[in-house]
Amino acid sequence: MKKYLLLLLLPFISHSAFADSFWNHNGSIMRLVAHGNERAFVYEVPSKQMYNAGVRKGRVLFNGYKNGDKYFGTSTVFSKNCYYDLAYKVSGNVYEGPIVVLQGSRTEYDTRNGQCKPTGRLVSDKLVFTYMYTE
Repeated sequence: MKKYLLLLLLPFISHSAFADSFWNHNGSIMRLVAHGNERAFVYEVPSKQMYNAGVRKGRVLFNGYKNGDKYFGTSTVFSKNCYYDLAYKVSGNVYEGPIVVLQGSRTEYDTRNGQCKPTGRLVSDKLVFTYMYTE
């Protein structure tokens, strides 16, 4: 009876509980959540620098989708001086290792002296995620 109950409940159990993987990104441990082609890199253990910027476990850094060996989506810059997420478009590839490299251009913000003002300049960001292990 228990076996049949488990088989009935299996489709309702989160697929990510079986397939989440963990990645290093600038000293933070990130959880890659995958549902079909959808992908999200979520902070599992933020680095000290990110923690000081207000990032906590569960905060999403990248949200998007995978098409073949390419990722497309939106990433976020976090700052303790900005009271809103600074989102921008990114895309990139999955390489052997595996390593995921995402790149995008975003508006630069001046966060000195407790402010959060756009400078009007564009800067390029490169996010590198290196595989660690699977849960």
